Amino acid sequence: MALILYKWFLLALFTANTQSYHPIYVSVTEIEHNAKESTLEVSCKIFTDDFEKALRKINKDKIDLLNPSMKTAMNKVVDDYVQKHMSLKVNNSLVKMQFLGYEEQEEGILSYYQVNNVKNIKELTVRNSILFDYQPQQISLLHITVNGNRKSTKLNNPESIAVFKDFK
Repeated sequence: MALILYKWFLLALFTANTQSYHPIYVSVTEIEHNAKESTLEVSCKIFTDDFEKALRKINKDKIDLLNPSMKTAMNKVVDDYVQKHMSLKVNNSLVKMQFLGYEEQEEGILSYYQVNNVKNIKELTVRNSILFDYQPQQISLLHITVNGNRKSTKLNNPESIAVFKDFK
């Protein structure tokens, strides 16, 4: 799947002239249960250009996710946006995601979160509407790993909720 997304991204780079248009709008969220530490480790990757444009629409302050001198301010902006557009329920209880930071990776922004005190998971509900307010064609890919069992799904805007269960 990653290879397909990479090919689409390359195609977008070669076909984009003066416009900032690419044929796919996607975010990728990975959630892994670390049973030993009783945590959920969450990462969310979003194309940098799309993320900055969406953040500029809702923020009056300057947005530059790649400028090291603005890192502290951008940490708050990234965290606020992701927390507003993504939430998790473990075994039908809403859990708090703790923001750990973000970094640039390839052409995207990868933000990191952790949820503490998650001993076991029977059901995980993910609400993810990241960039749905920015791009009608936006999709969210979700990859969940619990007990070594990986499950994936795709959310097409406006569909924003996925439920994962039956982890063996």
